[in-house]
Amino acid sequence: MIWNEAAETMPRAAIETLQLDRLRAALGRVLRAVPPQAKRLRAAGITSEQDVTALTDLARLPFSTKTDLREQYPFGLLAVPREQVVRVHASTGTRGKPTVVGYTEADLAVWSEVMARCLTAAGVRPGMVVHNAYGYGLFTGGLGIHQGAELIKATVIPISGGFSNRQIMMLRDLGSQVLCCTPSYALNLAHELRSQGIDPASLRLEVGVFGAEPWTEEMRGVLERELGIVALNLYGLSEIVGPGVAAECREVRAGSHLQEDHFLPEIVDPVTGTPMPSGQEGELVLTTLTKEALPLVRYRTGDISSLDPSPCACGRTTVRMARVRARYDDMLIIRGVNLFPSEVERILLSTGGVAPHYQLIVERPETMDDLIVVCERSEQGCDEAALRRRLERTLQAETSLRMTVRLVPSGGVPRSEGKAVRVVDRRPR
Repeated sequence: MIWNEAAETMPRAAIETLQLDRLRAALGRVLRAVPPQAKRLRAAGITSEQDVTALTDLARLPFSTKTDLREQYPFGLLAVPREQVVRVHASTGTRGKPTVVGYTEADLAVWSEVMARCLTAAGVRPGMVVHNAYGYGLFTGGLGIHQGAELIKATVIPISGGFSNRQIMMLRDLGSQVLCCTPSYALNLAHELRSQGIDPASLRLEVGVFGAEPWTEEMRGVLERELGIVALNLYGLSEIVGPGVAAECREVRAGSHLQEDHFLPEIVDPVTGTPMPSGQEGELVLTTLTKEALPLVRYRTGDISSLDPSPCACGRTTVRMARVRARYDDMLIIRGVNLFPSEVERILLSTGGVAPHYQLIVERPETMDDLIVVCERSEQGCDEAALRRRLERTLQAETSLRMTVRLVPSGGVPRSEGKAVRVVDRRPR
C-alpha cells in the first residue's frame, strides 16, 4: 500500500520538474528573508531564483552546515517572523551549542505527511497499535512518529523511552503491532523479554521501525531473530524535518525511499564537496524544498550513503538512499587508519560468539592510540581466550588495525534508553 500515490509514484521527469520549481521558490525565500544565507548565495552569483535554471545548477550553491545553525543560535536563520513558529525542536548539543529548529503550521503538516508515507511503507494501517518508544520532547523522534501515525489513524501508545519493565507490560497488554525506537533500545527490550521469560512469539508485534543511529544488516538480523519481527530502517534529522526524510518499504527493503518532493538529495565527496556520480558512496547533502520556517540549502548531513534512482518493485519511483553506513563526524582515526564504529559492529556480529552490545574505548597511554573493543559474550562457559583471539584476528584482518578485545558478561556494556554510546574517547584533548 502507498500513502500518496501521486507523489510517491511520479515519473522521474515530473519529479525533477517539480524539484526545480520548488528549489527556485525556496531560494527566493532565503534571498528575501535569511540575510546570513542570502549573503553567501549572492557571493556565489545567485542574486535571484531566476539564476537557477536547472537542477545541475545546484552544484554552484554554497553548502550549509550545523555550524551555521550554531552561529545563528537560536533563531538567526528563520525565514518567517518568530511569531509564526508554532513549535521548536532542538538537538542535544552534545558536541556544542544545540541546533534549534522552528516549524510553522505548514511545516508540521508536511512532517506528518512524510511520516505517514514512511509508516505506510512499513506496513502500518489504520487501527494498528503503534508502540512509540522514541523520546518525546525537544528530540524530534517521538512527536514525528506520533503525528504521522495519527494521520494514518493508527492507535498510538506514546510511551517514550526508559522504564523497560513497563514497556514490556504495555507491549503485552495493549497488543502492540508496531515497535518504533532506536535499534539499540530494541535490543534492550529483547533482553528484558528474555529476562522475564517471555517468548516474543506471544506478542502481537509484526514490524519494527528503527532509526536515529547507524545500524548494520547484521544488527537487522539480530533484531528480527530476537523479536520475531520485520525490521525496517527509518531516516531523518532534525535540521531537515526530523524522522520522515526516508524509509524502507516492507516489500523490498533495498534502500530507503526518500521523499523527493520535499527534500532534494545529493551525494558529495566528504572531503572535497565534489558531487559524486549516481550510485557512488559519499556524504548525503539535502536541500529543503518546502520548509517555511527554516529552509536549508545544500545541508551537509555528515551521513555516508549512496543514491539509487531506479524504480522499486514496490511501485515507488522516488530515489532510494542506501543504509547510512556511518556518520563522517563519527569516524575514528586510529594510528592513521580511518574506522567507523559500524564497521566494528558488522565484524563482531558476523564473526559470532558475542551479543550485539559493544563499546569502543580509545586511549593514548603513551604516544600511540590503543583501541579496546568491549563486548558481551553470547554464551556462558565458552572458551573466552579462544573467542578473544578469534575476534582480534578477524578485526585486524578486516580493518588493518590491531585491537584489544575485552569480553564481559551479559549486561557488562552500558545500555541506553535512546541513542547508544558506541565510542568512549579518552585521549587527551
